[in-house]
Amino acid sequence: MGKGKEIYFKAAALSLPLVFLCIIEILLRLFNYGFDPSLFIKDPDQQGYMMMNPTASYKFFSTSANATLGNRERFSIIKSKNTFRIFVIGESTTAGYPYMHNGSFHRWLQYRLMHEYPSLNFEVINVSLTAVNSYTVLDFAKQIVNHEPDLVLVYTGHNEYYGALGIGSTSQIKGNRTWIKLVIKLRELKLVQLLDRTIEGVSKLFGKEIDKRENLMKRMVTKQQIAYQSADFNRGIMQFSNNMGELCQLLSAKHIPTVISTLVSNEKDLKPFISAGKFSAQNHYTIGEKLYANGDFKAAKTNFVLAKEYDQLRFRAPEAFNQIIRKLCKQYPGIYLADTRALFEKNETGGIIGKKTILEHVHPNLSGYAIMSESFYQQINKRKLIPAKKQDEMSFAQLLKNMPVTRVDSLYGVYQIMMLRSGWPFNEPINSTYNRGNSIDEQLAGALAVDRITWRTAMDELYKTAMASGDKQKALKVTEAVLLENPYQTIYYTYTGRLCFELADPQTAEFYFKKAYELMPTPENANNLFLFYFKSDLPEKALRYSDELKHSGQQTYLDTQTEEILKNIIKLKKEAPSDNINELIANYYHQLRADEAATKYRKKNSR
Repeated sequence: MGKGKEIYFKAAALSLPLVFLCIIEILLRLFNYGFDPSLFIKDPDQQGYMMMNPTASYKFFSTSANATLGNRERFSIIKSKNTFRIFVIGESTTAGYPYMHNGSFHRWLQYRLMHEYPSLNFEVINVSLTAVNSYTVLDFAKQIVNHEPDLVLVYTGHNEYYGALGIGSTSQIKGNRTWIKLVIKLRELKLVQLLDRTIEGVSKLFGKEIDKRENLMKRMVTKQQIAYQSADFNRGIMQFSNNMGELCQLLSAKHIPTVISTLVSNEKDLKPFISAGKFSAQNHYTIGEKLYANGDFKAAKTNFVLAKEYDQLRFRAPEAFNQIIRKLCKQYPGIYLADTRALFEKNETGGIIGKKTILEHVHPNLSGYAIMSESFYQQINKRKLIPAKKQDEMSFAQLLKNMPVTRVDSLYGVYQIMMLRSGWPFNEPINSTYNRGNSIDEQLAGALAVDRITWRTAMDELYKTAMASGDKQKALKVTEAVLLENPYQTIYYTYTGRLCFELADPQTAEFYFKKAYELMPTPENANNLFLFYFKSDLPEKALRYSDELKHSGQQTYLDTQTEEILKNIIKLKKEAPSDNINELIANYYHQLRADEAATKYRKKNSR
């Protein structure tokens, strides 16, 4: 055999295993084995839209039982000209825990922006997950850039040690960043997924099955003690710095405006979980309490922060993380800092963050989430990141008053935190004398907390009882809440518009009726909008909006006869008032099925 042939046969022999593996990979894909690792998939329920993939988290978790699910927020495959698309990335706080619907900071922001910029269609897509860290955030950012983002918002850092692939997590691969990134990529292969599931199955046979009765926090932790300035502590800081640096470099190079927030955690009202070694967390916490009681807030804060730094159970990010975030925002063009921590400090006594804004260790309460949204909002305003003119300004006070967070949502959060704190590492048993109460809100929140009903079912029941009791203000809050959860279903805009009209808020009613038509320009939605104008005695606006539609090349749905009636009403309104004029206007409105306006003019005659 010649030397050339010998080399050929050796190469062929060496490549046979690779060919065999490729064939297995192809077969596994043909039979649709395993999970789809991509961040987004086509929405199976809504043609023309994308949504977060339910299996997007799987490649970050060694055990599928610990993998977490994200939100289901749609965005259009073909982005329209008037759409402003915002992606939100992070961990459980960013997702809004424990208010997983409209309590999250991105929903506060979404509600405010949609009212301030009614000409824009805001798509706010939150792809945050519980129990992940900067590896997941970076991976998601790499996929987000392919979906035309106008703005990216980031809040991450508290899970760096115990989130998936963290230094102290249960993951079998940790520490070496290059190796971790390679494994994340390899887990996208069906063959590697098969291997992972085989190993997981074997582990179960030998009694190593995950105990799902334990909370996710406990299941994710393998190394409970990570001392201050230890090798693992420093590795966590380096891991965060490298991943966040790569994220900023990517988004800056792609010219995608990005706002990254500083981190907040409970400093004052949470004792250290583990105090050991030469850096005594408990000692500093005790000193902090005494100084706080004596009104020396500056010295108290120093000690509370040190207590948090020295706490060896690292569920709260070290101070170094905020330093890294600040440095990166200065280093990269188009990367902006939302100093959420500074804003929280302004809302706490002595600038020491505690239970006034934080529920337990890191998750804000509803006030805290509102403040977090304000932090991002201020940067969006300051940097002029939305290229449109505001129609209205919604102050922070107005936002707090109007935001559609129901009492059911609030109570659900309370119950979730009670259950969380009853387990490890808090171990605070629920008071045996605690009485949940029997109001409809408490019943629905309780059923929701134990997964007996869905959030949507809770909202439907809440709406029905509110309408049955004549509490239209409460019903309005429910419809607005459901609308934020389903921004592409125009029926909720119609319900909300009608309730606003009945509650004598024509400006907001007009906003919702117009939004319904703009999202779906059907005859029914057009009719609802114009009927609102008739009933509100606003024929001028009806004709003006009809002209706007004509000029933009859209169908107005106002026939010639209706336009003539409107012109007659406008003409009559300019004449000197009289019983005859009022009766003519009332008759015209009656023809348009606008009996509310007709009654208004008939009442004038009865005076």
